[in-house]
Order: sequence, then C-alpha cells, then structure tokens
Amino acid sequence: MNDDTQESGRRRRYFRYAVFTLAAVLVVSLGFVLIPREPDDPAPPAFSEQARAAAYSDAVMLGAAVHELQVASDAGSPAGQAGAVSESLSFALGRTVTLLTVQARALMLPDNLAAAGAATSSAYVSASASPVTPPVTPQSTTAGLAAALHASGVRRISDAETADGGPARLLAGVGTAQILAAEQLAVAAGIPLEASADEALPSPALPSPALPSPVSASPGSAATAGCTPAATGGSTATGGSAATGSSAATGSSAASGGGVAGQASALTAILDAELELVYAYQAALPRLGPGSAAPASDFLARHEALRDEAEGMAARCAVLPPTPAGYVLDQPFLTDPAAALGAMEAAALPVYGDAIALSDGAVRAWALSALQAATRRTAHWGAPLGPIPGVVLDEARLPELPGPPEQQELPEQPVLPEQPGTTTANGTAPAGSRQP
Repeated sequence: MNDDTQESGRRRRYFRYAVFTLAAVLVVSLGFVLIPREPDDPAPPAFSEQARAAAYSDAVMLGAAVHELQVASDAGSPAGQAGAVSESLSFALGRTVTLLTVQARALMLPDNLAAAGAATSSAYVSASASPVTPPVTPQSTTAGLAAALHASGVRRISDAETADGGPARLLAGVGTAQILAAEQLAVAAGIPLEASADEALPSPALPSPALPSPVSASPGSAATAGCTPAATGGSTATGGSAATGSSAATGSSAASGGGVAGQASALTAILDAELELVYAYQAALPRLGPGSAAPASDFLARHEALRDEAEGMAARCAVLPPTPAGYVLDQPFLTDPAAALGAMEAAALPVYGDAIALSDGAVRAWALSALQAATRRTAHWGAPLGPIPGVVLDEARLPELPGPPEQQELPEQPVLPEQPGTTTANGTAPAGSRQP
C-alpha cells in the first residue's frame, strides 16, 4: 500500500515538473516573439543620390554666398572688391545667383523637399545625404567665389563619369554651366580665375586633354568599346533618353531605356547632328567676317573629328543610314550665319546629354568632353544657354526652394566676354534641315 502511494506521489511530481517546464518554455518563446528585433542599419544611399545631394548642397551654399556678395556690392560695400563694383560684375553676380537657384531646384531630391517644409524662410536647407566629396567652402571675395564655383563644376563632371544615366546627364550639365559661370564672373571682375590647369573646361575646338579622343585612344577606349551590330539586331533604336529623376528635366527625345538600343540611338543622333554641323560650317565660312572665320575654321575641324568618332562608334551599334547629300540652308542662315551656327550648336547639346545618360565607360567620357566643348561653342556664338546644358528643362515644373535669394531674369545672351568674334544669336531655329 505504501509502495503504491509513493509511486503515485512520484508520478504527480513528474507531472508537475513537466507542466512547469512546458510553461517556462512557452513563456520564454512568447517573450522572444513579443520582443521586437532590432532593425537593421539602413543601407547607405546610392552613389548617384549622394552625388546629386552633394551638388544640391554646393549649389545652395554658393548661391547664398553669391547673393550676399551681390547685396553688399549693390549697397556700395567693398566686400570682395576695392571700392565700387562695376556694372558688368553686378550683372554677372545676379546672373550667377539665378543660375545656381535654378540648378538647386533641379537637383532637389524628395528628402530635400521634406526638409524644405521644416526650414525657415530665411535660409537654405542642406542636403540630406552625406556628400560624396566635402562641400565647397564659399568665400566672401569675388575671386574666392569664382574659384569655389569652378571647383564645384569640376566635381559635378567628375561624379557624372560614374553616376547612373539620368543623374549623370544632370550632373554634367550643372558642372559645365558652373565652370562657364565661374569664368564669366572672373572676367567681369577683371581677376584671374584661381583654378588648376587640369580643371579647365575643354577647348571648343580641341578635345579635352583629360578625356582622350576616341580616334587616337587605346583599344579599350570609346573607339572600340560598346556594342556591336549583331547586338542591335541590325536596326537602330527609336527614342533614347534616360530620366533624370525629375519630370521637369528631360533629354531631347522620349525615354526608351538604356542598353545597346539606347546607346545606338544616341550615337546615331550625334552622327546626324555632326553631319549637319559640318555642312553648316562649310557653308558659313565664306559668309563670315574675318573675326569670326578663324574660330569657325577651328570649330569645323573639331566637328569633322567628332563626325568621324561618332560614325565609328555608331557603326558598332547599328546599321547606319545613308549619308545625306546635303542640307537646305534657310534665309536666316544666309542673313546671319554666326547666329544660325550658335542656334545649331545649342540644338545639339541635348543630343550629347542623351549620350551621357545612355552610355558608360569610355563612350560616356567622350560624350562628356563633347558636351563641354559644344557648350563653349554655343557661348562663343552668343546663342542662349540654359542653366543646365544638355538637359531640356521646364523651369515652371521645378519645386521651389524654401528661401532662395531674390531671383533675377536669366539674360538671353550668356556671352563669354573674353572670346573675340562673338555675335548675338537671333533665336532662330537650326539653319539646316535634311532634304527628303
């Protein structure tokens, strides 16, 4: 009897142990489920986002600094100058403020827009992502601001070499315009631009020394890089621009994606533009005055080289159409060939912007150099230049900054004062049109 009682008590104890153990396991497991897991560290922003945020940050800081110098100059303060500031410098300062303001609006990312809502109306907002490179440090003198603006432009072009397609086009245009603005600011102030030799914008007539020409480059260069005719299926692509991340900034045609088809389309469009420009310069040379004929002859030589380079690259990507026998020269071209050449150079800028967005490697480096040189040629002839060369920009659709400096109208004639032979463009359409 006692043995049965002891056995029964032992079983009850085992049962209680099992119940307690099960309860403990249940409590511990529920605890692990209810305690939230620590979130993973957020992934770092992509390079393109960082580069764009850095460009935005530099644009707003430089814009504010230039605006302060402009206000001080208009008030008669000697800030940045000894004594009164010339009218041309005041004009250049105002134009630079407008340029940087429009560029900052085009560079804004959604994070920047959110920050703008919480910012005060008297200050710019800073970029939300960590910049790829340290931001420029604006100074209070005209010379310092011109150097900082030039350095910002060089950084943007450098970032455009490796950024994604759309942001690369945007960064390239921003950097090109900033370098030109820095040069104009220095010329208006009558001071040398404090920039290293390797930061200079490529000559409008010669290839950039920093970016090798595809004609004489090595086997890994643009002349031998890229697609092959078989990869395109024996046909060219239609369309061919990549989005810039902003619906207000587009290329020269509707987006059709990158890859082989996009690169083929962009290179074929460049070839078409260069064929027309070569024809136009050949026709314009006998009609230009002595002061304009010399630079036009240099530009013609560069366009002939660009035509050959573009033809070699495009032939690797598509079956090329027959070369047209000639182009029709309209009356505005015959009346003012210099202005017509400027309009044609300006019309070719978005075509090079497309090539930047739709290519990479050596082909993109070639397109970057060509865009910068084409921008110089456009400015030389006095044709209107937008705030972001290579990008068709709808300023009305750009977001507003929280508190930008007072904006002034962008002049229609962004002429480089130091270049001789500059004429005023009359805003006519490109002079040539292909014969049927």
